[in-house]
Amino acid sequence: MSEEQIIQQDENQIIAERRAKLTALRAAGVAYPNDFKRENMAGDLQAKYGELEKAEMESQQVSVAVAGRMMLKRVMGKASFATVQDSTGRIQFFISKDKVGEDLYDSFKSWDMGDIIAARGMLMKTNTGELSIQVTELRLLTKSLRPLPDKHHGLADQEQIYRQRHLDLITNDLSRATFIKRSKIVQCIRDYMVGESYLEVETPMMHGIPGGATAKPFVTHHNALDMPLYLRIAPELYLKRLIVGGLERVFEINRSFRNEGMSTRHNPEFTMIEFYEAYADYQRMMEMSEGIIRACAQLATGSTVITYQGKEVDLSKPFARYTIAGSIKAYNPEYTDEQLNDQAFLAAEVVRLGGKPMPNAGVGALQLALFEENTEAKLWEPTFIIDYPAEVSPLARANDSKPGITERFELFMVGREHANGYSELNDPEDQAERFMAQVEQKDAGDDEAMHFDADYIRTLESGMPPTGGCGIGIDRLVMLLTDSPSIRDVILFPQMRPE
Repeated sequence: MSEEQIIQQDENQIIAERRAKLTALRAAGVAYPNDFKRENMAGDLQAKYGELEKAEMESQQVSVAVAGRMMLKRVMGKASFATVQDSTGRIQFFISKDKVGEDLYDSFKSWDMGDIIAARGMLMKTNTGELSIQVTELRLLTKSLRPLPDKHHGLADQEQIYRQRHLDLITNDLSRATFIKRSKIVQCIRDYMVGESYLEVETPMMHGIPGGATAKPFVTHHNALDMPLYLRIAPELYLKRLIVGGLERVFEINRSFRNEGMSTRHNPEFTMIEFYEAYADYQRMMEMSEGIIRACAQLATGSTVITYQGKEVDLSKPFARYTIAGSIKAYNPEYTDEQLNDQAFLAAEVVRLGGKPMPNAGVGALQLALFEENTEAKLWEPTFIIDYPAEVSPLARANDSKPGITERFELFMVGREHANGYSELNDPEDQAERFMAQVEQKDAGDDEAMHFDADYIRTLESGMPPTGGCGIGIDRLVMLLTDSPSIRDVILFPQMRPE
């Protein structure tokens, strides 16, 4: 019998024993009660009373009511200990036979790690100085039928961590802290946007036409209307409709979906913020991006100089700015200006490096493909790459002085993209032509190219003011600010292959 089979056999036996205990509880009419009223949290009690001396603690006579999951248990003669964990921390129960009664004390001996228990009693300090509750009332609220992971090793298998996040959160303080920090980062973004007079809005997550980004969508079907619908790949076109409608500063924090592969930096369902501001341009959007990221870093780490995977990232200085070609030369000085403007050379070089140029790609698109192959991963410090070619920027405003170039940027940190923004294209005729070019690319085999969105063109024809817009990937930002190597470490329930 293999080690895995032995472990499974042992677990099955434990579950059977616990089910027998639950059967006894049901027979006694005390299974899964819901009449205990918790009044105190473990972390709050530790913060307020943890430093008091034993005598001072006893003199205060603090009565408490606490509930949580039993993580440790030490059964002794006439007195036992249990360590209980709630969402704020841990506290010890001191359970003595003379305080709770012989019958309840004997029942407690058969309770298991992982059970949800509750107690009322007086705060005390043990002889070793540990804050504890001298229990006078003890309850078993929830019987745990499955054993917790080994208390010394926790969840050792990374895939099990992602598949059984509840066990990870129960046993791993660091994981719990990561997701608490994620929530605070999202709130920091929200507070920053409101501080800049932006209005938070909600737009549809099912679209009749996928748009707002070049990506392959997920397709579903609406039965009543008998029509295909697409999970949104970006909220952009709906948010810009609101700009046309007169809501001049809007943002949305929500999910987007892209039918692409999974990796340490990609999950098909991901969280982002997109924001749009009338009478602004891509320069303003770069300033906003810097401000948001610095504010979140300060909140999450206490500094704007952070460490990611053992290497420093300085967010305090103005972020560097390069054109695509400028960044390629800066990080790959072997290339000449002539080579970087030679269409045939660029195409061959991209293929040599393992890339696949888009069909009918011009010099600008080939430069971008080369950048993705040999430069992007080298951009450790925060860097804006600016002036993207129009052929790969179908929603961005053209630069007035640089033919074929748009007022667009992408922000890279620690070797990956974190944000994308631009001065928005508000010329409806130009936008219609860009959509038609995308349709031609789709017909040529590019399944990530955009559809022609006639309704959005009609919206633009009502007049959109000059506008700047930006999207920031929240999952990747949380990865950076929690020093997490994989996007799955910062998504509570990442997409997984079937077991």
